[in-house]
Amino acid sequence: MKLRLTSEIASNYSSASQKIRVLTESWVGNSIFCPNCGSALNHFENNSPVADFYCKKCAEEYELKSKNGEMGKKIVDGAYSTMIERLKSDNNPNFFFLTYDKSTFEIRNFLTIPKYFFVPAIIEKRKALSHTARRAGWIGCNIDVSKIPELGKIFFVQDGIVRSKDEVLEKWSKTYFVKATQSIETKGWLLDVLMCVEKIKKEEFSLDDVYPFEGYLKAKHPSNNNVKAKIRQQLQFLRDKGVLGFVGRGQYRMRVEER
Repeated sequence: MKLRLTSEIASNYSSASQKIRVLTESWVGNSIFCPNCGSALNHFENNSPVADFYCKKCAEEYELKSKNGEMGKKIVDGAYSTMIERLKSDNNPNFFFLTYDKSTFEIRNFLTIPKYFFVPAIIEKRKALSHTARRAGWIGCNIDVSKIPELGKIFFVQDGIVRSKDEVLEKWSKTYFVKATQSIETKGWLLDVLMCVEKIKKEEFSLDDVYPFEGYLKAKHPSNNNVKAKIRQQLQFLRDKGVLGFVGRGQYRMRVEER
C-alpha cells in the first residue's frame, strides 16, 4: 500500500479544500477495501448527501473524514440535527478517518469505525453561527472519538504502519455483537461499560475495579437506580460475546487476542 497522496491529480483545482478532497478520495478508492467483506469500494457521485464510498457486494456505505496532523479527540462534522437523525435511521454510513502530513502528503493514519458504535452521546453540539455569518444560526457538530471504545477503532494504517487485510477483516468481524444491540439506550450502556473496562488498563480485573465508575455511569444514565447490577449485566454480556474472559468469581480478563 502506497502511503502518499498523489498531488499531481489535483493540480487543476485552486481551492485547498477541493484539492485535499480529490487527493484523499482518490487514495481511498485506489488503496482501501471494504472492511466488512474485503471487496473493492466504489465511489458515490460527488455531493452524495449520505456517504462517499459503497461496497457493491455487501452494500455497506462509508463517509470519509480527512485531517492534516493528528486526529485528536474530536472530528468536525456537519449539521448537528442531521447527524442525530442519521443515528436513528437505517442509512447511517460507517466512517473512515484519514490523517496526513500536508508538507509531505504522507498518510499517517487511516481507520474505520463501524456505524453501530455511533450513539448520540458522542455527538457534540457546536455553538450556532453568529447572525453575521452567511449561514446565521446554523449549528454544527463534532464527533468525539475519545468516547468510542478502542474495540471500535479499526486501523488500516496506524502511525505509518500498514495492517494486514486479514487483521482488518478479523477486527471488524469481532464488533458484530454491537451491531446486534438494537436499542440505542442498551447500546449506550454496553459501550459505556466497555469504555470503563478499557480505562482500567489491566489485562485482568475485578468487579471492584469497575464499581468506582458507578458515579460516572449514573451521571450518563440518571434514570437507572441500580448501576452496579447493570455493570454486572454488561460484563456478563461482554463475557458471553468473547470480549472478556471469566477467570473466577468477580474476576475477568481482557482477551487481548480479541482486541
